[in-house]
Amino acid sequence: MVRVFHVLAIAALVGSAIYAYSIKYETIFRAEKIVQLRQQIKSEEDSIAMLRAEWEHISRPERIEALADQFLNLQQPSLRQIVPITALPDKGAKNAAIGSKPEAPGLADPTNTPHDPNTGAQTTPATN
Repeated sequence: MVRVFHVLAIAALVGSAIYAYSIKYETIFRAEKIVQLRQQIKSEEDSIAMLRAEWEHISRPERIEALADQFLNLQQPSLRQIVPITALPDKGAKNAAIGSKPEAPGLADPTNTPHDPNTGAQTTPATN
C-alpha cells in the first residue's frame, strides 16, 4: 500500500512539474508575442508619422500655388474684367416665376372623382 502511495505521489509531482513548465513556456511565448506586436505598432506609428509629414509637405500653399500657376494657366484679373453691378444679369427675374403662381401646375383645379354608374354617386377607392 505504501508503494502505491509513493507511485501516486511521484506521478502527481511529475504531472505538476509538467503543468508548471507548460505554463512557463506559454508565458514566454505570450511575452515574445507582446514584444513582436509592440514593435509592429511602433512601425505602424512611424509609417503614420511619415505619411503625415509627406502630406504636410505636399499640401504647402506655396507649392500648390506654384503648381496652379504651372498647370492651370491662370491669368491675373484685368481692369476690363471688372464691371459695375448693374451690368450683371438680374437673378430675381428667373426666380420670380417659380413661386409666383401656385395654381399653374394644376394644384388649384378640382379633381375628378369617379361615379358609380348604378347609383350616380361619387365613389372613392376606399368605398369600392
